[in-house]
Amino acid sequence: MNVGTLFTKSARTFPERLAIAYGDYELTYQEANARINQLANALRTLGIHKGSNTAILLHNCPEFIETLFACFKAGIGTVPINFRLHPKECAFIIDNSEAVAVFLGEDFRDSLHALKKEMPRVKHYICITDPLEGMISYEKLLPGQSAGFNDELVERDDLAWLFYTSGTTGSPKGAMLTHHVLMMMTMNFFADMTPLGPEDVILHAAPLSHGSGLYGIPNVAKGAANVILKSKSFEPKIVFETIQRRRVTNMFLAPAMIKRLVTSPEIDQYDLSSIKCINYGGAPIYEEDLKDAVRKMGQVFVQLFGQAESPMTISYLRKEEHLLAGTAEQMKRLTSAGIPRTDLEVRIFDLHDRELPPGEMGEIVVRGEVVMKGYWRNPQATAETLRGGWLHTGDLGITDEKGYVYILDRAKDMIISGGENIYSREIEDVILKHPAVYEVAVIGVPDEKWGESVKAIVSLKEGHKATGEEITDFCKQHLASYKKPKSVDFIDAIPKNPYGKVLKRELREKYWAGEARRVR
Repeated sequence: MNVGTLFTKSARTFPERLAIAYGDYELTYQEANARINQLANALRTLGIHKGSNTAILLHNCPEFIETLFACFKAGIGTVPINFRLHPKECAFIIDNSEAVAVFLGEDFRDSLHALKKEMPRVKHYICITDPLEGMISYEKLLPGQSAGFNDELVERDDLAWLFYTSGTTGSPKGAMLTHHVLMMMTMNFFADMTPLGPEDVILHAAPLSHGSGLYGIPNVAKGAANVILKSKSFEPKIVFETIQRRRVTNMFLAPAMIKRLVTSPEIDQYDLSSIKCINYGGAPIYEEDLKDAVRKMGQVFVQLFGQAESPMTISYLRKEEHLLAGTAEQMKRLTSAGIPRTDLEVRIFDLHDRELPPGEMGEIVVRGEVVMKGYWRNPQATAETLRGGWLHTGDLGITDEKGYVYILDRAKDMIISGGENIYSREIEDVILKHPAVYEVAVIGVPDEKWGESVKAIVSLKEGHKATGEEITDFCKQHLASYKKPKSVDFIDAIPKNPYGKVLKRELREKYWAGEARRVR
């Protein structure tokens, strides 16, 4: 089934329901579907047909959703690009994906125009604001086009969404998400994550090019409203105001966003009682941060562990298991990534791709209908990542006897000191409990004696002080001696990529520069 048909069906069943809201601007499902159909017809008029790819480089806005579903309906592959990327990174993705058209806004108009030579395949630049010479006005495309459209028949392996990885370990790769993969993601969202109905309201506060956009698809499937935060930055006050005004019921957030909300002094000034579920993922969340969130916002959180190659959920921890008190087993599960999705198998493999028993650490591997088709134009990376029929996630972890998944580290983040394997996540969990610490990243740095030693890079809470010795002494109370940091550096903010993941490669760079062996 064409995933774009989900909008067609909701427009037929719930024509007067609110589909898209952006500040005071509103579209019903009938109105939005008409604009989407007009755009799909316009794409055909421009010569963009089934099998082509089109890039979307927009801040969160109604046109993003319209473009996404117009392309779905027309059988055109979409390439949503995170608006926080550098223009040269955007140009790389556009060229690598072989996109023949780019939808863009004013913020990217001049910078992409200057890089046109790096994107020779692009035939059309479609601008949602005033276009430059040679560009096409988005709004001028729609008039005169039919508001009806026969959704393209697609095969299960036809490309729907080309999802580029965040590139923390090299150039981004395009994970090919087919119409079948997105339908499987949608159906099991209802089964495992959040049951939805037409009375629900999702707030898109995270980028539509990432998790929030993917989880917009299940909301459209059920005729729920999509409220887009009218702000180019994530401001807690605007989020709270929008939740209260629109009676938002669900949303997707990165852990860093949750932390900003629950540490905001304004959180108690708004009525947030409409929230039924906050799905979160994309980066690790620390136990203390999670407990603070539950205290402030209630038992509404559902954790997900996923990646571009398996959107967006490999395992999930139900909101009923987000407890502040309970048995030792229940509290331990709060540090887990939950259980595998209903339609996925999750196992732990050793370095030779042999399955390990519960409790033994290895690489988390996944098999199921929601795994990507492969990497775009990259057979070598596809063969390596999908070897043996399993998606090799690059994450290290264990499962317990009941199948709960515990993520210990990224494979490249493991520190080997004096022959001992040290997992940065374990140390970060401890340091974050220090009352002065806001954020922390633990990395391995060169050590003549041990090969690598543990370094903690710490960002302190505003108005708090701490010394490296205090942090190290604090770790001694909770960790084996060989795991404690040998050194501590303090910085104003931990660097993250546009998806909220800590840039450990960037942090390591200055320590490993000039070394014969360099950790990446």
